[in-house]
Amino acid sequence: MADQKLSEATLTLRRNRMVEEQIIRRGVVDVAVLDAMRAVPRHLYMPPVLIEVAYDDSPQSIGYGQTISQPYIVASMTEQLGLTKDSRVLEIGTGSGYQTAVLAEIAREVLTIELIPELAASASNILNRFYPHRVKMRVGDGHDGWQEGASFDGIIVTAAADEIPAQLVNQMNVNGRMIIPVRSVRSDLQELVLAIRTAAGVTCEVLYQVRFVPLRRG
Repeated sequence: MADQKLSEATLTLRRNRMVEEQIIRRGVVDVAVLDAMRAVPRHLYMPPVLIEVAYDDSPQSIGYGQTISQPYIVASMTEQLGLTKDSRVLEIGTGSGYQTAVLAEIAREVLTIELIPELAASASNILNRFYPHRVKMRVGDGHDGWQEGASFDGIIVTAAADEIPAQLVNQMNVNGRMIIPVRSVRSDLQELVLAIRTAAGVTCEVLYQVRFVPLRRG
C-alpha cells in the first residue's frame, strides 16, 4: 500500500511539474485549462508500459498508428477554444481519450468521434468512469461531425485535414471556435488553424506548425 501511495504521489508531482515547465512557461495562461491539465492523470490514458514517460514533453504512441499529443499541444489547442463551464464541444478523433478528458474538465458537454473501434472502446471505458454525464462518444467518420448534436461552441480536430470540413463549420454556433491542423498547400508541413464563425462568415488564423496523424475517412 505504501508503494502505491508513493507512486501516486510521484505521478502527481510529475504532472504538476509538467504544467509548470512545459505549459505555463510556453505561455498558456487560461486558469481553467491549467487546472484541467493538473487534474487529468495522463498516465491512465496511455499503455501501462509508458507510465515512466507519461509526463514527458513529447507525444507517445497508443497503437493503431495513433498518438497521444504532447501535453503543451493539448493545453494550447484547448486554450484557443475559449471554453466556459457552459460550453458544448465536438471533438474529432478521441484517440486515447486524454484530450477528451481535459475538455470535459472545463465544458458542460463533450461529444467525441473516433474512427478506430478498438481505441473508442478503450477510451470509452475510462471516460465513462470519470465523466459519465459529460461525454458522449460514437464510432465513425469525423468529417461529417455530429449533426443531431449540433450546434457547438467549440470544435477540436486532433488529426490533420486537407482542408477545413464544411460540415464542421456548419455545426458551429455564431462566435464558435474551431481548432484544426491543416496540411499546408505550400509544403509538407501542417498548420494549426483557428477558425471562428461569425455572422458574416468564417475567419481563419494560422497559429503555428504542428505534426498530427492524417484525418482519415471511414
